[in-house]
Amino acid sequence: MRRRTLLGGSAAILASPIFSPDAFAEQSTKPRLVGYLSVFSPPANLGESVVGPVHQGLGETGFVEGQNMVSEYRWAEGNYGRLPALAADLITRKVDLIVTTGGTPPALAAQKATSTIPILFINVRDPVGAGLVASLVRPGGNLTGFSSWASS
Repeated sequence: MRRRTLLGGSAAILASPIFSPDAFAEQSTKPRLVGYLSVFSPPANLGESVVGPVHQGLGETGFVEGQNMVSEYRWAEGNYGRLPALAADLITRKVDLIVTTGGTPPALAAQKATSTIPILFINVRDPVGAGLVASLVRPGGNLTGFSSWASS
């Protein structure tokens, strides 16, 4: 449960400056588009995957699927070679946020596809070593997320 709270809360933190419902309401009534890029196959129940906590966090900032937010999912189904094309497809759909799951490869594919769309990576072992962020304290750029470091 703590993982769900962490993911949901972080999604809310990430989303608040770029997804401010009040600021967005002034611009348009068009729903925000969240793109998900995953190396995995689609889960039987999206709510039990990482998508559930992310949607929960976005909901806490006022964004609700089907009302003022729409999600686009791209699943590589274990084929890492598909990630660049799937990331490019999300870019052409003009998503407002990309959420990557499945470690470093989908985050790298999203990073190579855009330097302007915010990217939230989930469960990347060494984001600094992979070149995704400048540091864990101050990621910089358009990426932020969760590291799964463990000392031995």
